[in-house]
Amino acid sequence: MKKQLLIPALVASAFLAGCGTLAGSPDRTDGAPHRTVGQAVDDAKIVTELKAKFAADSDLSAFKINVDSTQGFVRLKGEVKTFAARQKAEAMARAIDGVKSVDNQLMITG
Repeated sequence: MKKQLLIPALVASAFLAGCGTLAGSPDRTDGAPHRTVGQAVDDAKIVTELKAKFAADSDLSAFKINVDSTQGFVRLKGEVKTFAARQKAEAMARAIDGVKSVDNQLMITG
């Protein structure tokens, strides 16, 4: 009789242990802010739109500018030749719908 109860009890324990892990999963240990799926989609849209604008712009298309967005906070990294190009990249980022702020870390190499 005890063996008949042992197997279902072990199976139930395994399922309950998994539920505990899922309940705690929204807590991030890497310090990054938690994003909803909608926010992640919005960030991807911002990055895609900004990269397309950079590629189409004759002043910026030659430069490799890394773009990251987290909850509408955009970070630009990379190298440009002039201060004007740095400012232009930042202005283009700020003009995109959904951008809350821009952290311009572009380095001037020219």
